[in-house]
Amino acid sequence: MSSFSLAEPTGGRTRFIQPQGLYDATANGYSHVVIAEAPARHIYIAGQGGENARGELSPDFAQQVAQALRNLAAALDAAEAAPSDVVKLTVLVVDHTQERLGVFVQALRAMWGAAPPPACTLIPVPRLALDGMLFEIEATAVIYG
Repeated sequence: MSSFSLAEPTGGRTRFIQPQGLYDATANGYSHVVIAEAPARHIYIAGQGGENARGELSPDFAQQVAQALRNLAAALDAAEAAPSDVVKLTVLVVDHTQERLGVFVQALRAMWGAAPPPACTLIPVPRLALDGMLFEIEATAVIYG
């Protein structure tokens, strides 16, 4: 059995793990493994893009990321959840580059602050649902009690 280090648990039943032998994923804004023990309320948030409340998209990638994270925060709030309750993200990026990864990681770190970052998969894609859409993020959150 391989040993691993644990981040401080949040909510008492979620553990964020950085297994020994894997690179430190927190440098890129995510955790390799998240364990959420039941019973709990699971919240699934559909992909949030960079469109504002009027459905408008900025052509700028960084502005779309910022808006998508504001949209995600609003969805979490509607479910009475917080970023610290998120255990898994899936991110879709059109024309992915290291520069775009840097923009996303910086925005993610700002949103999560000192909380352990969730597990995350980033998938480069050629296109998203709407013309001009460059970024989409979906989330799964777990709340205990």
